[in-house]
Amino acid sequence: MTKTSKDSALRSMTGFAAGTGSFASFRWAWDVRSVNGKGLDLRLRVPDWIDGLETALRPLVTGRAKRGNVTLSLRISRDDAAGSLALNEPHMQAVIQNLLAIEAEAMEQGLSLAPSRATDIASMRGVMDAGAVQDDPAPLRAALLSEMPKLLDAFDEMRVREGAALRDVMLSQLAEVEKLTGQSAALAEDRKDEVAANLKRNLARVLDNTDGADPDRVAQELALLAVKSDVTEEIDRLHTHIAAARKLLSEGGPVGRKLDFLMQEFNREANTLCSKAQNADLTTVGLALKALIDQMREQVQNVE
Repeated sequence: MTKTSKDSALRSMTGFAAGTGSFASFRWAWDVRSVNGKGLDLRLRVPDWIDGLETALRPLVTGRAKRGNVTLSLRISRDDAAGSLALNEPHMQAVIQNLLAIEAEAMEQGLSLAPSRATDIASMRGVMDAGAVQDDPAPLRAALLSEMPKLLDAFDEMRVREGAALRDVMLSQLAEVEKLTGQSAALAEDRKDEVAANLKRNLARVLDNTDGADPDRVAQELALLAVKSDVTEEIDRLHTHIAAARKLLSEGGPVGRKLDFLMQEFNREANTLCSKAQNADLTTVGLALKALIDQMREQVQNVE
């Protein structure tokens, strides 16, 4: 896939990629994963002793992901870590003072504590520092950054594959929406004579039972009811929305927000169609439209 075609691809907000690497005595494993989100929420879980790594990674990730909750995790180990441990004396002194305070308080409370051993103190966090923090992290940072594009490529490829699957599903759903919209138009056309006859009967009934009523005013009210039962505009707008949705799917890129707004418009027209139906068959089609639009909106929630 060329760069241009990838840029125009539809992407899912759900993706995952993992990788491993090594440099000198260091080994690492990292992964990047994302799930749905209204905006872009990027979380980087990387060692803070590698100066500048998080700052350098952030634009690389945001250059690939525009929406979603994205988490990048990096775990680093060192082959010679055991031989490069160094005693953090200030921290050790603080730990010992805290232990003495705890033991003194325990004695006052009548409690007997087991004596602390040197290995207990050494195993406490921060007492022994790995020598990695004392090395120049720049070469390691450079090695990590050079491997980052490969990880992001794999991450992006998965989101593009998921996006292609989403497009196929939504195009199929749009075809069904178009079919139901066509059925609505046919049913609306078939019911015209029925609606006109009902209006005439209602007009005659009102005129027969209302003394002194202005026939013109009554006719205007019934004409207004006729307009309110006309679903031509709703059907026309549904066709317009179908065309707009297909265009967005063909354009690709970060169109999730636009598609989500379009789903709201679809739903509004389907609701109005049902409220104006005054016909069992047309109501049934309107309800089927609503159910299908809800399914389509669930798919849209995954689109970047």
